[in-house]
Amino acid sequence: MSTAPRVSLAIPVFNEEAVVPELLRRTTAVLDSLPGGPHEIVLVDDGSSDRTLQLLEQAAEADPRIVLVSLSRNFGHQTALGAALDQVSGDVAVLLDGDLQDPPEAVPTLLDWYRQGYDVVYVRRTNRKESWWLRACYYLFYRLLAALSSVQLPLDAGDFGLMSRRVITEMRRMPEQHRYLRGLRTWVGFRQIGIPMERSARHAGRTKYSPLKLLKLASDGIFAFSIAPLRAAAVLGAGAISISFLFAFYSLYAKLWMHSPQGFTALILAIMFFSGLNLFFLGIIGEYVGRVYEETKGRPHYVVLKIIRRDATSSRTEKDNPEAVAYR
Repeated sequence: MSTAPRVSLAIPVFNEEAVVPELLRRTTAVLDSLPGGPHEIVLVDDGSSDRTLQLLEQAAEADPRIVLVSLSRNFGHQTALGAALDQVSGDVAVLLDGDLQDPPEAVPTLLDWYRQGYDVVYVRRTNRKESWWLRACYYLFYRLLAALSSVQLPLDAGDFGLMSRRVITEMRRMPEQHRYLRGLRTWVGFRQIGIPMERSARHAGRTKYSPLKLLKLASDGIFAFSIAPLRAAAVLGAGAISISFLFAFYSLYAKLWMHSPQGFTALILAIMFFSGLNLFFLGIIGEYVGRVYEETKGRPHYVVLKIIRRDATSSRTEKDNPEAVAYR
């Protein structure tokens, strides 16, 4: 790229009162070091209940590079990232988390690869600082998802990364309710490259991803990019039918030639096994049906309470959407 691109940092935050001052200090320092501009930081408050919103409002009123999007309630991390992408105006957008596990200082490195012609530069996480069992779960999940997905999803790649304007435009067109952005980013295509980077520890506070939320994110990734669970139901169903026929032949043989009594224990075990199998795959089918139901309702992804941006040419602060407005 011959000219320096305008950079937008897209950052969702939720109850990050302890992290916000350091986050603002480091991100603004990165923007100060970048050529070109004007650059911006789009911060999405995802319904915080602490002083996060108050701190962000003060920052947005003081710095014209900061755009604050306040959602009407907590809609979730992936939705907040989508809200940030809907508001960015730069030539490129860099998605990063508000807990500073994604180092803002890596933005110039991402831009170097962008200048080499890549539309997506994603980060492959290495040397994670989480507990061993959580690292093991992440490791297994990424490889399971890659094996099941119809799209070749990269391993160990999170949301942290750079996207060009044309990738952002395509991402905005996607209407999915259950969003798995790192998968959608891969699905879009164009030239993409992954670069390894050490995953830092959280700067302060506690993670907002509980085991249940992590499980939901994992299910969104699997069910959004694979129908392998449905095919597995058909394969196992055919296998169960085959086993049933074999067991029926064995029972007839034992009854007529071995004169042995019918096995009550074997019968109960077979009933329990096949009943559990049926219920399990009914749940799998229910997940797909439920997601179709969510899509047919056509509800917007999120509702914006207000947007605060300061006019860069004056000291005036604009507050858009004084009433709650639904987006998409």
